[in-house]
Amino acid sequence: MSGADETRDGVALTSLDQPLSDVADATKRQLVDYLDTVRDRILPGLRDRPLSVIRVRPGQPAFMQKNLPKYTPDWVRRTPVWAEASHREISYGLCDDRRTLLWFANQRSVEYHPTLATVEDLHRPTHLVLDLDPPEGDSFAAAVAVARLVRQALADSGLTGAVKTSGAKGLHVFVPVAGGTAEEMAAATRAIAVRAERLDPASATTAFIKEDRGGRVFVDSTRAYSATVVAAYSPRLRPGLPVSFPVPWDDLGEVTPADFTVATVPGLVTDRDPWAELMPAPQRLPAELVEHGRTVPVARVQAMHEGKRRARARREAG
Repeated sequence: MSGADETRDGVALTSLDQPLSDVADATKRQLVDYLDTVRDRILPGLRDRPLSVIRVRPGQPAFMQKNLPKYTPDWVRRTPVWAEASHREISYGLCDDRRTLLWFANQRSVEYHPTLATVEDLHRPTHLVLDLDPPEGDSFAAAVAVARLVRQALADSGLTGAVKTSGAKGLHVFVPVAGGTAEEMAAATRAIAVRAERLDPASATTAFIKEDRGGRVFVDSTRAYSATVVAAYSPRLRPGLPVSFPVPWDDLGEVTPADFTVATVPGLVTDRDPWAELMPAPQRLPAELVEHGRTVPVARVQAMHEGKRRARARREAG
C-alpha cells in the first residue's frame, strides 16, 4: 500500500517513526508495537463492548472519540447506541480482533475505554467498579490504603474483586457480577463506597465536589450504567506512556504506577494474563447491599444540587 511504512494483518501503518504526541515521549511505532504485542491480553476486555478512545495528533490537544469517523473501514465492527445527552445515535467501534486494534493504533488511539456492558445487553453491566482518585501529589500510597478499605467493605458483604492501577495516579477495583441490573449495580456501588468511607473517614471520602475532599482519596461510585473505564493493559496519555495494570492485593504496597509502562509490560505478560488470573468468578449482589445503596444519594446529582445551593448562597451574600 502506497504511503505505508509497513502492513500488518492487512492494515497499512503510517508515519511510525514520528513522535506520538507532545505529551508522551514516544514514537507512534512504540504505541503500535506495544498494542500488537499485548493484543491477546487487552482484547478480551474490549471485545463486544462499545469503545471510546483517546486519540492524539502532533501539535494538537488529545480528544476522546466515541463516534467512528466516516473513513473507518467497512470491516471494523460497530454498534449504534442512542446518546441521551446529545439526542443522537452514536456509531461505536467494537475492537474484537488484531486487525481492528492495529487500525485504532494507526489512528493514534492511545487510551481504550470500553463500556461496562457488552452489546449483548447494554443495560446490564458485567462489573461493579470503584475508581479511587487520590489528591494531587505523590499520593499513590493513600490510594492503596483506601483500596484496602474497599476490599474490606466488599468482604463484609461477601464479595471479592480484583484491582489494577488506573495508569494515572489511582486504582480501579472491579467486581464481576452475575445477574444484576444496572440500577442494582449502581446502588451496590454507592453502598460499597459509603461503607469504605465509614471504615476510615479521615482517609476516604465520597465527596464529589473536589473542594470538599480535604486531601482524602475520592471513592468514586459513579462508574455505573453506561460508564466507561480504561481497560486493563491500556496505555495512558502521560509522560512515559504508563499502562493500567493488574496487581495482586498483597503486592499493592510494593508497586508504583510508574512500574507499568509500554516498555515494561510486555515482559510481564509473555506467558500469562494477570487480569484474568486475578479476577474472581461473577458473584450475585446481596439484596441488603442493594437496598442500602438505594438510600445513598447519587454523588453527581447531589453535587449538582449542592453546587446550585452554594451559587445561590453566594449571590444572596454578595
